[in-house]
Amino acid sequence: MLTSTSPARRAIPAVDALLKAPAFEALARDFGRPSVLACLRQLLAEQRRRLAAERAATAPDEESLAAECGERLAAAARPSLRPVFNLTGTVLHTNLGRALYPAEAVAAATQAMLRPVNLEYDVDGAGRGERDSHVEERLLRLTGAEAAVVVNNNAAAVYLMLNTVAAGREVVVSRGELVEIGGAFRVPEIMASAGCVLREVGTTNRTHPRDFESALGEHTAALMKVHASNYEIRGFTAEVDAAAMARIAHAGGLPMIEDLGCGMLVDLEDFGLPHEPTPREALAAGVDLVSFSGDKLLGGPQCGVIVGRKELVARIRRNPMKRALRLDKVRLAALEAVLALYDDPQRLRARLPTMRLLTRGHDEIAAQATRLCALVQDAVGSDAEVKIADCASQIGSGALPVDTLPSAGLRLTPVHPRGAGVEALATAFRQLPVPVIGRIRNNALWLDLRCLDAAQEAEFTGQLVHLQRLRDEA
Repeated sequence: MLTSTSPARRAIPAVDALLKAPAFEALARDFGRPSVLACLRQLLAEQRRRLAAERAATAPDEESLAAECGERLAAAARPSLRPVFNLTGTVLHTNLGRALYPAEAVAAATQAMLRPVNLEYDVDGAGRGERDSHVEERLLRLTGAEAAVVVNNNAAAVYLMLNTVAAGREVVVSRGELVEIGGAFRVPEIMASAGCVLREVGTTNRTHPRDFESALGEHTAALMKVHASNYEIRGFTAEVDAAAMARIAHAGGLPMIEDLGCGMLVDLEDFGLPHEPTPREALAAGVDLVSFSGDKLLGGPQCGVIVGRKELVARIRRNPMKRALRLDKVRLAALEAVLALYDDPQRLRARLPTMRLLTRGHDEIAAQATRLCALVQDAVGSDAEVKIADCASQIGSGALPVDTLPSAGLRLTPVHPRGAGVEALATAFRQLPVPVIGRIRNNALWLDLRCLDAAQEAEFTGQLVHLQRLRDEA
């Protein structure tokens, strides 16, 4: 074993001397001297342990130490939140950030970050203003509501509605609508957190008007309808529509509230997509309060929107939790810009990324797959066979859960699958500079190209050369 006074250990450069070297001075300019010093000390300690264990015969030179230190510092400085290529086939992928901002929203959000803004300041009256006023008028015009508020997300919106109108009292909900969505959002638990008492009616598959009528009593505060955002019950089923529920609620002098989930502001059928209930439809049916998300089909930032009757919205605005759940200036600016796009629905396909991705035609995507197939095959070499294949995309985030969109992509099948062959292939794509996230099905890695904009093709193909290096390292 090499001793602490062995020539190899004595040859390890001193920290002070290394920090004065040009290579380390350059690193200090890029990453800061404290970070370089800490990294260098760790590297030298590792080298001493290796030499002591006779795993290395010679001390590292300055050049190799600088290179290793640079790689570690670059990896540590890399943001945790990184861009990825979403080739999963799920357009509104919750784990990948849901809706993409349109350029107008990016510009508005950037401006709000760079400059002071009149977030809660009335420029005309030189006094305190209301932050929701920046988007309220647009929301009223787009939904037909009397008033509107916005909060951090739709779960917060549901909580505020329940806590405001029904704290300490019963809320009647169909048993078939007691949903659980991603992140363990469960209607019964949100209701309990809001201080309400859940009153289930009907059965899992069938609920009738008489179920709601018989549930009304002195402790009833509201009737609630929950959009089945991530499942569908088929077969021998019956549900009470919003209009009928509203009539029952109003006959008993109670409000009717509805959690729409996605809450698209236009009729998707006009764009060749399946119909999704809109807030305007719910309010027209007699619903008193409606909540929906901003970062799903709406195509904007994460937020929850509540629209409905003026007196109920005013009560929500006075709820102490409204301040805790309010929206920040950046997302308000982005939301206002997105809502402005809806003034011209016919241009949504071109200007709103969510709509553009949802309405991409099969032929366009298949042509893209043809352009990319040979390039991906060259990149993976003999490790996998790459074929163009039809597939089915889904909207995601609980929107139209059983409806799919005809799409096309690349199917990568390991040539010599050994155990985790397809897993290794998927890992290699995730390790690219901009990770490529696909989906594994039937022992193949599928890259659904619906969400790969033509403008991103060059970036996608340009990094494929790294797959060869990753294969060599494996």
